[in-house]
Amino acid sequence: MKRRRRIGFILLLCLLITIGYSFVKTGTLETMWGNIFASDGQAEADPGETVVQPSDTPDVQTEDPVRTQEEMVVVAEPDSVTALVNPVNMLPEDYNPADLVYPDVRFVFNEKIEKRMMRQEAAAALEEMFAAADADGLPLAGVSAYRSHATQTSLFDRYVKKDGLEKAKTYSAVPGTSEHETGLAIDVTASDGSCAVEDCFGDMPESAWLDEHAADYGFIVRYPQGKDDITTYQYEPWHLRYVGKELAQELVQSGDTLEEHYGVIPVSK
Repeated sequence: MKRRRRIGFILLLCLLITIGYSFVKTGTLETMWGNIFASDGQAEADPGETVVQPSDTPDVQTEDPVRTQEEMVVVAEPDSVTALVNPVNMLPEDYNPADLVYPDVRFVFNEKIEKRMMRQEAAAALEEMFAAADADGLPLAGVSAYRSHATQTSLFDRYVKKDGLEKAKTYSAVPGTSEHETGLAIDVTASDGSCAVEDCFGDMPESAWLDEHAADYGFIVRYPQGKDDITTYQYEPWHLRYVGKELAQELVQSGDTLEEHYGVIPVSK
């Protein structure tokens, strides 16, 4: 009986030794104990599995949140009064209109400062248009005309801080893409300054007069109602752009925006 137990014990011991040798040989035992006592708490991946290690740094956005330079087209003829300037057609970085003057019209402020200026051809047309509005008993006033690149940058940054980037882009242009930088655009209102740069200007008789007569002097309401999906700007009845009489009248008759006229719709901001 004792002999049988001894033989059984020897056989069991041999079996355990054989199993132990197999574990050590294949590394399975090391793996098993390593997984149990690993300090970082992470299990080892299956053979052939790709393991993505967590980054030591958070994800960062390396591209411009507004638009990368490669996606934009630089306006080839920025001095043209019919040039298209919008979120995908930007002015040259060093562009400065050479023929800026002070139009002889009323503004909502008295200072002779940058935002009172326009290019000479547009300024002369503005004087004629304001005189006609005066004659019809609906006097107008300028609110803001030319803006330098530096001024537009400061203004846009302020809007972003106030409303966030996406909201700011619906009513203010990214620097380099603002029509105000061309010297051909002006924001206007009633002579008493009421509803200046506000939606309520669209309900005033002065706005209706501009809808009917602005093109006679080479101006268009650049961001018309119902076209925000094309221009990417909300309706701005106060924002006028000088494009010359011929194109202005053509656009009024067709109901097209500049984007539609040039066949570059839709744009995206």
